[in-house]
Amino acid sequence: MLQTKTQLTLEEFLALPEGEGDITYELIDGQTVPKMSPKKFHSRLTRALIKLLENWGEERGEIGVEWAVKLTRKGRDWVPVPDLLYVSYERLSPDWNQDEACPVVPELVIEIISQGQTFGQLAAKARDYLDAQVLRVWVVDSKARSITVFYPDAAPQTYMGDTLLTDPLFDGLELTAAQVFKMAKIP
Repeated sequence: MLQTKTQLTLEEFLALPEGEGDITYELIDGQTVPKMSPKKFHSRLTRALIKLLENWGEERGEIGVEWAVKLTRKGRDWVPVPDLLYVSYERLSPDWNQDEACPVVPELVIEIISQGQTFGQLAAKARDYLDAQVLRVWVVDSKARSITVFYPDAAPQTYMGDTLLTDPLFDGLELTAAQVFKMAKIP
């Protein structure tokens, strides 16, 4: 496992070699922190959400899977690696073609609760994303079979079953938690 004893700058973190094997690292408070290793249900949920988002967003923006993003958290550089993100072509030109962390704040970040994580932990991370100017954060919970949407200026809203999740920020995107979990083949 990659370990650092000193505080890293954003530039030093981004210059580090790729993680070992399946380990992905995030930069939090100047330290490298390993991201939770996804399991089967997490992987299936990621695939289902990718399909739904790509069908909707193909001409609108970039859908990123575990794509690091350069943000600020509590006044410090922060490089989280969300499970999924969406950034519109208005924020990031379709011509931008660099193999590096996302250089702009995405409109949407999706985090799927992994084994060993709690809803509370990801709700706190959602608040950090919102404080960094991300406009929406979805937390997907396979045990509760729910999608909770966090907003910068309103209370979170949890979607379960066939309740339609829509958002004027993402015109034309409509889905339900039931649809996502059915596509993911999660019992």
